Formats: sequence, structure tokens, C-alpha cells
Amino acid sequence: MPYSHDVNIWKLARKKRKRGHGVRWIVAKREFDKWFTEYALADNHRSKLMQAARRGEGFDTETGLPESMVREQLSVTWFELACRYVDLKWPDAAPKSRTGIADALATVTPVMVATERGRPDPQVLREALYGWAFHKVRRETTELTGAKAAALDWLRANSLKVVAINEREQRSQLVRRALDAIALRLDGAPAAAKTVARKRAIIHGVFGYAVELDILPSNPIDRIKWKAPAVAEEVNRNVLANPKQIRALLDAVKSWRPELVAFYGCLYYAYTRPGEAKLLCKDDCVELPDKGWGLILLGQNAPRVGADWTDTGNSHEARQLKHRAKKTTRPVPIPPELVRLLRHHLDEYGTASDGRLFSGGRGGPLSESVYGRVWRKAREQALTPSQVASPLAGRPYDLRHSGVTLALNSGVPAPEVARRAGHGVEVLLRVYAGCIDGHDGMWNDRITDALRDDDDHPEV
Repeated sequence: MPYSHDVNIWKLARKKRKRGHGVRWIVAKREFDKWFTEYALADNHRSKLMQAARRGEGFDTETGLPESMVREQLSVTWFELACRYVDLKWPDAAPKSRTGIADALATVTPVMVATERGRPDPQVLREALYGWAFHKVRRETTELTGAKAAALDWLRANSLKVVAINEREQRSQLVRRALDAIALRLDGAPAAAKTVARKRAIIHGVFGYAVELDILPSNPIDRIKWKAPAVAEEVNRNVLANPKQIRALLDAVKSWRPELVAFYGCLYYAYTRPGEAKLLCKDDCVELPDKGWGLILLGQNAPRVGADWTDTGNSHEARQLKHRAKKTTRPVPIPPELVRLLRHHLDEYGTASDGRLFSGGRGGPLSESVYGRVWRKAREQALTPSQVASPLAGRPYDLRHSGVTLALNSGVPAPEVARRAGHGVEVLLRVYAGCIDGHDGMWNDRITDALRDDDDHPEV
């Protein structure tokens, strides 16, 4: 690489655009620039350039970077970059997000290698990556041994240099190799479209981090025309249950686990996610009047994830509401049906020691395995054999789908339904486009009325 000491670094620039703070400099009469969203980031980059120039380093005439930065760029492998990305995201990521990042990187990293010679067993390599290398705490506190350690040694030795991935001659091949990997499940079958989209976003983020670190000039994924499977976001209308079916299902739950009836009722009547309903406390039931509508206040969500991925060591970790800032609450008006269920629950079963309405064994958190198992039994009791074999209300989460769709079909404005369900309006309209089973007749009657010939609509 040709280096030059003819360097001139300008003051920080400012433009009214998204990446508004820029560093501009000249190397051998060739101008370079790099833009940042934050002033501090731009100032830090300029400071690094200034320090390199004072040390007398030559600047690469192709990239504009000092020799020390170029050497660092050339030495970083994909595996090292992936570990850095995990460390970057880990502190603020929800446990579910941590597992998603580890899963995506454990899928792609084995194919981002320079050779297949001596490749270890794929299952052993994946376990070493997913369970150790891409688990920040475990990597920093434990030592890997045996076959897994040997597998990672092989990967470290053969992982591709990040700059090599972006070389013009092989960029398309290598990036497509990564994208093709996320399009398959572990058994080789095509992966679900949502899974592919999620993993692609993570891989795009890793390459974007390489751009941020000045390892790459731009994100190579943006240059590849790769068609991902279409994401079917709309709820399958076959899972939606009508109010009569919901009442039958809740009656069936009552015969198995009566203390959980109100839990399922929250999913349907208040559109809560299971993780939100699990953390509902007595103090969150703001209004439970004798008659009429009540009000609950949702403030936390606790989706289930492996205990190894949480900061507390529990399989459920309370966090803010999904897609909401910390301490943000969501008030949800609840119909008289749910008011009665909650009042009955409090009278008959009370609360756990911390005020939660719903708990598992010995007052612990209500687990997914428990309410899933009860729901399967309720379906077998309340539904016909053909309905049991169908996807109708196949999961407790489908109660939320059914409740939201019922509200939309009842004419409640989409912004209000979105507010109650904790959705954005755009997502709501994109996802909940189905009709509840059994409402076709109502819509057909309305169309029939509109088409009917009468005195007000004479024949033409």
C-alpha cells in the first residue's frame, strides 16, 4: 500500500442531515471524509487521526487512514468482529435479543472461513459458538476445554479477515454464502421468513459495526441483490376464535386450573402478551367496579428465556414493555367480563407474596410449560376433534390475536386498538388483517344489504 506524509486534517464539519458531524482530511491531495451522528464520535475520530500524524505515521493513499489503523483493519477476522459485536450489544440487550444474536452469529460464522480442511463436527462447533463464544459472560468467566475448545481453535485459525470479505473479486460469493446459511434451519430445511429477516438484520448490524470501526468503507450486504423469503406478517385467520369459542375454552380451563382462567382472560379481553399478564399485580388493577368497564395498568413484560441469558439467573427477567422505554406504562380499559374474572380471582386465590395475581408452583413465576399444557387440555375438552386438529386458538398467544381482531372488526379505530395492544398503528394494520371465525355471515349480510334492490335503488 502506498503511504504519504502529506496530510492535512480539517476542523469538524457540520451538515443538516442524519449523519451531521463530519471529519474531513486530505492525504496526498486526495480528500477523504467520515460522518457521524454524534459530535463526540466525530471528535474522537479526528483526534485519532491527529495523534497518528503527530507520531509521524504514513497515511494510506487509498483509504486515507494512518498505518496503525490499516494494520488493525487487516488483522480483524470475522470471528473477532462477531465477538466484539456481542460485547457491544450485550449490556442493553434483552435476554431474547441476546439469544437471537448468538443464534444468528452461530449460523453464519462457520461458513465465513477460508478453508474446509480439518473442519470440526458441525454440532460441536455450533455448541461452542452459541453457548460460549457468543455468550459474553460465559466467555469472560469460564474456560472452554475438550472438543469444543479444539473446534474454536480451528475457527480462529481459519476465520476470514473482514477486509477480505469486502474485496471486489469475492464479495458477492462470500456475502451470499452468509445469507444462504441463514435461509436454512439446522436440519437443512428452509427457515421461516421471519427468522431469515431477523438473522439478516443482525448480520447487517455486524457489518455496519465494521464500518463504524473503520474496518470496512461501507456495508457489503447493501451491494448484494439477494432476495429473502417473503415475510408473512398477517395473522392466519384460522387461528382466530370467536367469543363463543373463547367462553367455551375458558370454561374448560376452569375445570382444570381455575386459578388460571383470569390469566387467559387477560390475553383475550385486554390483549396482553403472556409475559405482560404474568407480571400483573393487584396494584395494577386500577379499577375493578361492580358494574361496567374497569382499567388495568401494564408496566412490565417478562418473556421466557433460558436462565443463562438473563442478568438475574432466572428464566424470566422483568423488563419494560415491548418497544417501549423504561418505566412507560400502558393503561388498558377492560370489559365487564374480565373485571368479573379478576375480581373472582382476587377473592378466591389472592396474590403471591409480591402482589402478582398469577404464579406457578410455590409462588414462583408462571411458566410457559404450565399455561401451555393447561391450554392444550382445554382445547381438547372445548373444541371439536376437527377444530383440535386445526390451528384454531392453537397457542395461548392466539387469544391476543383474537381479541385484537375482534376490536378492529367491531369498528374500534385502529389507533385506539394499537394503543391498548401496545402496537404501532402501521404494524397493527399490517398484522391483523384477518376476520374472526364466524363473522363472515355478518359481513355477507352487510354486502347483501348494500346490493339489495329497493325503492331507493331502482334498476337502471
